[in-house]
Amino acid sequence: MTTTTSGTPMVKAEGVHKSFGAAHILKGIDLEVAPREVFCLIGPSGSGKSTFLRCINHLEKVNAGRLSVDGELVGYRQKGDKLYELKDSEVALKRRDIGMVFQRFNLFPHMTAIENVMEAPIQVKGESKAVARARAERLLDRVGLSDKAKNYPSQLSGGQQQRVAIARALAMEPKLMLFDEPTSALDPELVGDVLDVMRGLAEDGMTMIVVTHEMGFAREVGDSLVFMDEGVVVESGHPRDVLTNPQHDRTKSFLSKVL
Repeated sequence: MTTTTSGTPMVKAEGVHKSFGAAHILKGIDLEVAPREVFCLIGPSGSGKSTFLRCINHLEKVNAGRLSVDGELVGYRQKGDKLYELKDSEVALKRRDIGMVFQRFNLFPHMTAIENVMEAPIQVKGESKAVARARAERLLDRVGLSDKAKNYPSQLSGGQQQRVAIARALAMEPKLMLFDEPTSALDPELVGDVLDVMRGLAEDGMTMIVVTHEMGFAREVGDSLVFMDEGVVVESGHPRDVLTNPQHDRTKSFLSKVL
């Protein structure tokens, strides 16, 4: 896994704005995520959390401001005072370092669990099947699914599919993992296994940005927590401080409904 330059934030957002037509979704987001940090984003639906996550790996293009990952601009290069958009091939190259896990698992239905995990390293990095398979076996074991390697997604529970999706993202050996409400589509009894895998990643020092409704996870595992509403950062701090003693009325109102 690539290590970051000492003192360089893994993610830095400076005045990030994003609009879809007339809808102004992100209204000047400023934040930093340090290497090895578990950074949790909470807030009501429509507050811009998922959009911000998608901007980090340039699935969405920012309209104003700057986003950098490990000291490099996302989706652009700077020449003098101007930003120039990178070619799709250059964006794809940088995106290899950023793993993303979505609400919906997005596994290839015609591939087994192990084939899903092997696919990107073979296709994108040009790895041999033997190398990719060996890593995929290790990763499936890590997420507790070594016995499901030959199962197709339709033969797995939602929680198992999500754990395969995490293994698939890790197969590219990213320096940063983005989780977009990874447990929100799961039955309650399946949530714990996914969160346990994420806890293990945190203990191993993976830098993670997690959009979540799981306040217990944020409190126990998170290093920082941001409450977003209507496209702005309303409040931020250590998860225990924000969750037990919120300072802003909007944060208090939101937490009163979810805690």
